[in-house]
Amino acid sequence: MVIKVRDRGPYKVTGPVTLVDADGNRWRLEDGPIALCRCGLSATKPFCDRSHREGGFDDCARAGA
Repeated sequence: MVIKVRDRGPYKVTGPVTLVDADGNRWRLEDGPIALCRCGLSATKPFCDRSHREGGFDDCARAGA
């Protein structure tokens, strides 16, 4: 699995992954990349619905060394 932080956008997750929400619900995601919301505006949380574009989300996080 690879997680890529996208400038002013979602986390892009590539590879098989199991997503577990705060209630313990599990999704096994085998296919394709998924995008996880970082802006908090998505109507489909935890997945991105591109609301960050209209909402003005502006973050360009970088990993610390």
